[in-house]
Amino acid sequence: MTEPTFPSAATTPPSDAPLPPRHPDAPAPGSAIASHYHLCFGCGVDHETGLHLEMTAGQGLDVLARFEVTQHHQGAPGLAHGGVLATAFDETMSALNWLLYRPAVTGRLEVDFRRPVPVGSELFVLAEVVGVVGRKIFARAEGRLDDADGPLAVRAAAVFIAVPMEHFEKHGRREDLDHAATRTEVLDSTVLFEVNP
Repeated sequence: MTEPTFPSAATTPPSDAPLPPRHPDAPAPGSAIASHYHLCFGCGVDHETGLHLEMTAGQGLDVLARFEVTQHHQGAPGLAHGGVLATAFDETMSALNWLLYRPAVTGRLEVDFRRPVPVGSELFVLAEVVGVVGRKIFARAEGRLDDADGPLAVRAAAVFIAVPMEHFEKHGRREDLDHAATRTEVLDSTVLFEVNP
């Protein structure tokens, strides 16, 4: 049996797909990328069993995230659940949109698991934008164990679809939207995206 091609054609931008410039108001290189919503499973600071990803803006269109795998994240005994790892990659690659100042949602996510990720380990995820075509933002990421240069454990590719802020208002649950509107980090991100479409 042959190994499937990774990434697939669906998550590969055309060879001539341009890379947009980093938005002038994007988080500065080396600065933390704040949680967009305090109850987000991926980056939310108040989610009791969430991933609590710590993300840092890179020099270009890249983000580095650190994820500490705890007992709450296991699937098989002592190992991270594949779906949880996919979430970590989805969240990290979605943070790339802060560098473009384009709100977007996941259109397609592909994950390639290369080695087990044990509970108690740290996963360092480096994500980058690899092309933009219209509303489609193409991204790639690699996850390495216990160090940014550690053994390759997981890699992923995704396509995000740029949407207006009204998308979240239309499809979000009303009580959660009302609660989110009381939080500084959500208000700040909403204002930034509205001012800088």
